[in-house]
Amino acid sequence: MREKAYLVGFLLAAALLLYLGHDLIRGSLLVSWGLSFAGTTTAVVLALTLYRFKLELEASRDELRRKEAELSFARQVQQALFPRRLPDTGGLEFSAICIPASAVSGDYYDVFQLPDGRLVLAIADISGKGVSAAILMANLQALLRVVGGTCPTPSAVCAKLNSHLHDVTGAYWFATFFYAEWYPSERRLSYANAGHNNPILAGAAPIRSLDHGGIPLGILPEYKYETGEVTLQPGDLVVLYSDGITEAGARDGEEFGEARLLSLVNANRRRPLSEIQDRILREVRAWTGDEVEDDITLVLARVPMD
Repeated sequence: MREKAYLVGFLLAAALLLYLGHDLIRGSLLVSWGLSFAGTTTAVVLALTLYRFKLELEASRDELRRKEAELSFARQVQQALFPRRLPDTGGLEFSAICIPASAVSGDYYDVFQLPDGRLVLAIADISGKGVSAAILMANLQALLRVVGGTCPTPSAVCAKLNSHLHDVTGAYWFATFFYAEWYPSERRLSYANAGHNNPILAGAAPIRSLDHGGIPLGILPEYKYETGEVTLQPGDLVVLYSDGITEAGARDGEEFGEARLLSLVNANRRRPLSEIQDRILREVRAWTGDEVEDDITLVLARVPMD
């Protein structure tokens, strides 16, 4: 900053001397010497300032490359937290994807099988974005892997995660979360929805929403969640999703919306899961363009036909 002030001062002095003394330059050695001194000094200061700017620019580029490398590493670590392979036993078939809006995602999903044969399905959306949200997501994932299936009900799982999240985060952090356990022998899905977008259940019966549960995790430490239960039939499809799908296009004034998603699910529910996933993502991209405004997560689970 000091160098910039010096440079401006010298430039103004040189301009003033040129304006006031242009008729005296030829006849006055002192004025000529003064102008030469001012010009030389200004050139030196300008050169030093430019050199300083060059060093700062190189340092900024190095810092940017370092941050990009850190974000790349964080993304690799985060991707490793998602299930590498979805269960192919347990009475459900799956398809799942998470598309981050930036280098790392605040969305999370998990599907894993418990030793007794039950399947766990979970999806979450951490408040905020960037590395902070990704770190909180990793914390939630690790705790879920520990407590998932060990509590008597899904509502008890949510209560434990809620208490933990409230203890380790500030007042402005929370997470929407949906947790379900699938009992294959009974074809029963037991779940609790902690403020997340209501998953869609599509089948022979009219489309339903899985909405039993309560508020997002991390807000009230002693909150009591409710457990919901549904019995699924062969061909029934469960769609878990984040608001990156339904709120896509909000910046342009109109969201993609739940109605469009419901229509897509209902029209394509008998197709292979990979096709349903591709059709939903394609329609969302067509609605918003190539830019991903928010993290997009989609998990599909279906009871195979007998």
